[in-house]
Amino acid sequence: MAVTQQLARVNAGYLAACRACAAESSDGDHRWDPPAADSLDLDWAPAMLARVCEIAGVDDSHLAALRRATDGGVALDVGFLNAGPHAIGFFGPTPAALEPKEVERVSDLLGDIDFRAALAALPSDNHAAGVLIGHGAEGLVHGPRTYLGIHFDALREFYAGASKRGLAIVSWWD
Repeated sequence: MAVTQQLARVNAGYLAACRACAAESSDGDHRWDPPAADSLDLDWAPAMLARVCEIAGVDDSHLAALRRATDGGVALDVGFLNAGPHAIGFFGPTPAALEPKEVERVSDLLGDIDFRAALAALPSDNHAAGVLIGHGAEGLVHGPRTYLGIHFDALREFYAGASKRGLAIVSWWD
């Protein structure tokens, strides 16, 4: 079974309703089921995206924003999502979330990253680029540039949409 990075855009009301369901349920069922349109599967991309930015010399504040985009934060308590038997993130760290103001900051910083330029800093050979990136990037079917370009664009657009709508983002590994 593959373990992949998941993100969901949610409003405060939805989180509160899930938290209340978990508290009221005899087995902690939070009824977490965000809409597909507000969900993003980043696959195994997060570590590879960060590594490309490191290789390209992306500055620390933008690299930190990229990591926060996938790792989440601790300002919003979403630990109730990890209580068995209904845990959503039992394959990785406890689910984490960024509140809307932090989503806006991260979105702005992701928007500033020239990921195409970062990809251009890689060796031209796909296999060599993948080996340099690590994390299995050398085995990506269409090469790391295609895979990571698609995933970075999806992440940036996902955050931009959440920022425009004033939503939080919950992250977990499933």
